[in-house]
Amino acid sequence: MAEPQDATTAEVKRTLSVSEGGNRPSRRRTTTNRSGTDGLAGPTTRTSSRRSEIIRKLTMPPKPVGQAPPFWQGVKAIILGSWLNVLLVFIPISWACHFALSKSNEHDTLIFVFSFLAIIPLAKLLAFATDELSMRVGQTLAGLLNATLGNAVELIVAIIALVQCQLQVVQASLIGSILSNLLLVLGMCFFAGGTRFSEQGFGVSVVQLNSSLLIISVIAVLLPAAFHTAAGAQIPDGPEAKDILAVSHGAAIILLFIYGSYLVFQLFSHKDLYDDKNPDIFKSTKYQKRNRNAAANGDSTSADGSSVPLNRITSGSLAGSPPSSPSTGHQELPRNGDPESDPASQPTSEGEEEETPQMSVLLTIALLTVVTVVVAVTAEFLVDSINGLTASGHISKTFVGLILLPIVGNAAEHVTAVTVSVKDKLTLSLGVAVGSSIQIALFVIPFIVTLGWILGKPMSMLFDPFESIVLFLSVLVVNYVVQDGKSNWLEGMILMCLYVIVAVTFWYYPGVVDLAQLNTC
Repeated sequence: MAEPQDATTAEVKRTLSVSEGGNRPSRRRTTTNRSGTDGLAGPTTRTSSRRSEIIRKLTMPPKPVGQAPPFWQGVKAIILGSWLNVLLVFIPISWACHFALSKSNEHDTLIFVFSFLAIIPLAKLLAFATDELSMRVGQTLAGLLNATLGNAVELIVAIIALVQCQLQVVQASLIGSILSNLLLVLGMCFFAGGTRFSEQGFGVSVVQLNSSLLIISVIAVLLPAAFHTAAGAQIPDGPEAKDILAVSHGAAIILLFIYGSYLVFQLFSHKDLYDDKNPDIFKSTKYQKRNRNAAANGDSTSADGSSVPLNRITSGSLAGSPPSSPSTGHQELPRNGDPESDPASQPTSEGEEEETPQMSVLLTIALLTVVTVVVAVTAEFLVDSINGLTASGHISKTFVGLILLPIVGNAAEHVTAVTVSVKDKLTLSLGVAVGSSIQIALFVIPFIVTLGWILGKPMSMLFDPFESIVLFLSVLVVNYVVQDGKSNWLEGMILMCLYVIVAVTFWYYPGVVDLAQLNTC
């Protein structure tokens, strides 16, 4: 009985020794490989993981997105999305007038009016497609898309006018877009929100930063005009035009660098400042309502107009969770059962409802492409008809560029900004109005100057001195209005009235003749 056991033991020992001997070299090889590749694979792995994290943040939507609807349902959403789509009928009318009618001042006036009305719904469709596309990406990439496509209409009109060497129209339209956003759009937002709220709050830090950026861009616009005023009499027109172009090209490159830094600041490093839940934002207050029945029942009216029972306050239930508790941010009590102002009715970050898209991705991209092409063609007809419109002398090119053309590109933004301001989303309204002004001042203007440099067009930052002064004063007025972080209906009315004064003034303003000679192709 002992011999089989000894044989079995010997066999087991032999098997273990062979396995250890066979595994030992492989273990050494594994160790050697690990030690030899650790220096390379470690940083490479970390870099790839960082790259993957950045891509995930850019492409991951903040809220879950539902299933895209069928094709025909998406087409229906495009057609019935806004009442402005009624104006789409003017697209074929403007095209037919351009090709069928002969060249005359009366016909150019008709083409201008029809093209003007046709571009308004196209701008709305462009904003609609941008929102649908932004829904499917992360907040950072969505903000970049909105910043890029937000002023697409103004950019297209400016490029076409630049190619046709309508430099006075280009400059007036860019200045007019900033004035329209700062005075008209922002004033309408303040006034519309003030009809429902006694005071509306927004982030002071962000607004002050935006005001600083606008002032910097306005200074860059004023410097060539100051150069022309101070040294224009000493330098002949030919060398002076070259010097002003050189100054404008350098300033344009610096402004583009500032805009890139601003995008990094807004979308990456300090994006929390632009969050609606930032504690820097003041709470909005509704109008106080005097309710005798509520007073008889022992209710008290809070500072924001909400009715709060006295027994809830005296029972100490609010003592442990004050409204200014750091853990809850700027939380406020329900206001008269308004679901928009009740924090409890707002969806939490843990249980957010999914967003339902109205179009598929392919239909969204197709809509963006088609609308951009139609806008480019219609804008070309619009710019072609400006000379015939202004030939009679009843209306000037300055008024067309400063007042009329900005309405075309900003009509959709007007509706969006006013709608969200009534819903107590004034931060979003400021992002539309002031953010669009910053993009025009820091991106569109220097981009057009750089593009003119490439195309050989004498497009400079030598704007009309009167236009530059009006822009500077408007930026100062807006800075004083928003510096307290609150708004009311009176401030909105002041801004709108100031815009009307500017419009009336430029109706009679003839423009500067010597600047037209310097900006001649």
